[in-house]
Amino acid sequence: MSEVSDYRTISEHPDVAEMRQRYERITASGQASVIDGLVLLAGAWLAISPWIVHFNTSAPSVTINNLILGVMVSVIALGLTWAPARMYRLSWAMTAIGVWVIIAPFVTRQVSAGVVWTNAVTGAVTLLLGLAAVGMLFSAARTGSRQTPAAPSR
Repeated sequence: MSEVSDYRTISEHPDVAEMRQRYERITASGQASVIDGLVLLAGAWLAISPWIVHFNTSAPSVTINNLILGVMVSVIALGLTWAPARMYRLSWAMTAIGVWVIIAPFVTRQVSAGVVWTNAVTGAVTLLLGLAAVGMLFSAARTGSRQTPAAPSR
């Protein structure tokens, strides 16, 4: 059977090094640091908001929902900070979480002014931050695809 590749492992492939450099450039930017920090704050607020706004007893389903999703968003934020090359694709998950947080009070039928306003604002912020992170991912892909590969040496 013939060899398919000249590289023993995938880590030796030159495209892997280029992808790592691209993600390092993105995450080294001030914009990425700001987005990561805001995502962490949004996740922490989402997790503790039922107790701050005092709807933890009147809307228990939304309280559990916000706690679990807040912890998830915070973990995604930490992942974006510590392992951005692996985690930026989870930015799409943040957008989905943002949409769910907005509609959760209506789905669970625990609608009150505090619940709706808190979830609407927090969900919108999470959605927008997820879209901003996705935008950074797409801009990295675009700048990477504009680079012309070096001519092969003969």
